[in-house]
Amino acid sequence: MKLLIATTNPGKLSELREFLSGIPIELVSLSDAGITDTVEETGKTFEENAILKAAYYAKKSGLPTLADDGGFEIDALGGEPGVKSHRWVYGDRENTDEELIAYTFKRMQGIPEDKRGAQLHLVLSLVDSNGSLVATSEEKIRGIVAPEPAAAHQPGFPYRAILFIPELNKYYDQSAMTKEENEAYNHRKKAVEKIIPALQAMLTR
Repeated sequence: MKLLIATTNPGKLSELREFLSGIPIELVSLSDAGITDTVEETGKTFEENAILKAAYYAKKSGLPTLADDGGFEIDALGGEPGVKSHRWVYGDRENTDEELIAYTFKRMQGIPEDKRGAQLHLVLSLVDSNGSLVATSEEKIRGIVAPEPAAAHQPGFPYRAILFIPELNKYYDQSAMTKEENEAYNHRKKAVEKIIPALQAMLTR
């Protein structure tokens, strides 16, 4: 069975390939499928957007599709940027990692450490080749907005250079964390694990 991974983010694609490596399916990227279209994310929640994207690309490709939507939610800012996480600075276009990192720290100026709680929130959506919903899964990873960004960040994951995990005393960054820490904390991995039973059920149909 082929499964379309509906993301243009190479970091997400790499993680999903790793986390799904134990399932006997052929993973296909949007590039592999020759799809260059983008879909307008009009949903008011991560779940709505994840389902919208998965259904759109399934109908476009004729393949079962896995899509995600997620973002950063800062307690002191009432959950901002939320679903606007990638268009937070300039609403009419995708923002660069550097713009998002700089804007976050601009907005967080003067907010004390005990009020800097935040989380990365993710929803995965799996649809069949007709675009009908099969399953969703949801995960979050909580920490605080660090007083300054990490010295370096993984491209495509700007908020991981911002979210600090106090119990690890580390940024939520794959390169900063050990393999064991990544296994225990990666919220995308946990979301994938929740959706694997639905994928396996599709294989037996």
